[in-house]
Amino acid sequence: MARARKIERAFTSLETFGKSRPNASGTLFLTGFTLVETMVASVILCGAVLALGAISTRCLSETRLNRQYEVASALLDKQLTMIDYFGIEEFIELGQMEGEFEDVAGYYWKVVTVSQGIDNLYQVNITVSWVERNRLRSVSVDTMLNGKGMLIGMQQE
Repeated sequence: MARARKIERAFTSLETFGKSRPNASGTLFLTGFTLVETMVASVILCGAVLALGAISTRCLSETRLNRQYEVASALLDKQLTMIDYFGIEEFIELGQMEGEFEDVAGYYWKVVTVSQGIDNLYQVNITVSWVERNRLRSVSVDTMLNGKGMLIGMQQE
């Protein structure tokens, strides 16, 4: 009889891996995830992966836009330094108040000057603009410049 009980209680392959266990009456029942639980977990995991992908794409897009603003700011500084070097009065006499940057394609500059009427002082507004994804972007700065530039001061010495 004991031998018959051993045969009756043979281990199944699921039992050896811990996937089933006997209940109080001695019958085996399977443990683990059901198909519905597995599907719900898969949907949640897919949603999380899609959300991470969307966040990554948005971050890359914002990084590109920040780089464009950085380039525009550097070009604005370069143009303003050039105006200050030659002098705002010489710059106004040349007559070119807008143009395109030669070294960086797609960026344009525009200068608006207003004489303050005292001691050759000019209010200068310079704007650098570019088109990004069919949308006009721009960086602008206002400053005050004296009429004479550093170039004229060096020539007089």
